[in-house]
Amino acid sequence: MKKNFLISTGGSGGHVIPAKILCEHLAHQANLIISTDKRGLKYIDEKKYSVEVVDTPRIRNFLFSPFIFLKILSLTLKSIYFIRKRKIEKVFCTGGYMSIPIIFAAKILNLEIYLIEPNQVLGRANKFFLKMCKKIFCYFKRIKNFPENSQSKIINIFPLVEKNIYNPIFPLKHNKKFSILIVGGSQGAKIFDNDLKNVMVNISKKFPIRIFQQTNENNILNLKNFYKENDLENKIFNFDKNFIEIIRQTDLCITRAGASTLAELSISNIPFLAIPLPTAKDNHQFENAKFYKEEDCCWLLEQSLIGNIEEYLMKILTDKSDYFKKRENLKKLNYQNTWINVNQKILNSINEN
Repeated sequence: MKKNFLISTGGSGGHVIPAKILCEHLAHQANLIISTDKRGLKYIDEKKYSVEVVDTPRIRNFLFSPFIFLKILSLTLKSIYFIRKRKIEKVFCTGGYMSIPIIFAAKILNLEIYLIEPNQVLGRANKFFLKMCKKIFCYFKRIKNFPENSQSKIINIFPLVEKNIYNPIFPLKHNKKFSILIVGGSQGAKIFDNDLKNVMVNISKKFPIRIFQQTNENNILNLKNFYKENDLENKIFNFDKNFIEIIRQTDLCITRAGASTLAELSISNIPFLAIPLPTAKDNHQFENAKFYKEEDCCWLLEQSLIGNIEEYLMKILTDKSDYFKKRENLKKLNYQNTWINVNQKILNSINEN
């Protein structure tokens, strides 16, 4: 008889997507339930997953807010009841404040707690939960701000990405144009919308290119019309469930530096120009991109220097030797990265005594 596991997530796609992938890894091991706040629901197909909504309010310092404190207390009690009712045996958390009631409840009930840290910098919520957890799965061997006395809890795994991204058979590119993907993250990026569209048009006058661009849902039509007026082939989207198929048609990506997106690009051997979000907590996006930059797998441009991006791209497209070198370095970086490798590491870790 299968056990019952709970995966706590929510907020942005950066938290929810790894939770769904973890479900795939654990599917044969247990019956799975995903708990999320209302923001995370838009990334989850409720027909495919068993979902429980625990709508944790946004938190800065709940200890100094009586309303937030009482709300967390109420949600913790609700979570205790829910966990007992569903006979949950292990709890997994992909980080974020939205998991506070679930983790508190799991600790009170003396359940095994496993954390996932996808970034180069230990997230604040995960740092808060660290003493309560049994193990923490980390994508990187060296994590900034990680307490020395908890190092033994680290289990290093390759990044959690969808199973079909490991498929080595890419669709044939019938289009001879150089394809550039622009990704602002699951929340979109206004600066990409405003600053990059004219750059793409200027580049298209010298090189045959086509554009795949993620944008805010309200901006899709405007961006489509802009590129159409400038005779630039394009596909504009918001949150695309077939994002991997878009990656497979891509030659180069301009992106924020969320851990999931960089992992998908890396495993797909797509060189990228990372422009980290400067307001990301603890500057974790910069640190994520810096790792790949030090492996000579990408280019790194700070947002304050985005005015130089046209020069960067012109240089890349004029002499592609650096581009091809980075693509080869990505292959070397991922040569041991397989779905089975990740799956066995996770299952062995949670099944050990």
